[in-house]
Amino acid sequence: MEKINNIGQELDRLDIAILNLLAKEGRISVTEMANRLGASKTPCQVRLKRLRENGYILGFRAVLNPQKLGREHVAFTEVKLSDTREAALSAFNAAVQKIPEIEQCHMIAGSYDYLLKIRSANIHAYRRILGEELSSLPFVANTSTFVAMESVKDYSF
Repeated sequence: MEKINNIGQELDRLDIAILNLLAKEGRISVTEMANRLGASKTPCQVRLKRLRENGYILGFRAVLNPQKLGREHVAFTEVKLSDTREAALSAFNAAVQKIPEIEQCHMIAGSYDYLLKIRSANIHAYRRILGEELSSLPFVANTSTFVAMESVKDYSF
């Protein structure tokens, strides 16, 4: 089953299979990849190199266990800015990068300007982050928070 769509016309079924496999198991060896995909090692190596060079693969990273790290509380925070000119957006974007608990930041369309995914130890830690850090970011006019009760699906292609 193809899960990653062939947006660029240069991807074939094997390329898509490699990307799907890497999205689930980023540390898989090329030998194991070739075995699972029913291909030989050399073409898999060549394709993997091409997929990296062409920007389909941006990098590899570890998926960390938030429970073990004491960051299992997840909140989604909508942020409305008082100014949405380019300078204000740039200032907000730069300031968000400095708060480690902000796991994701997306500019969105709608009644709010940004949607943040924030991981913290608990609701008390989140309240501190909201009150002391988020609310003091450049041009923040107001926020609205949604607390996740359970993560049903966190990441997958």
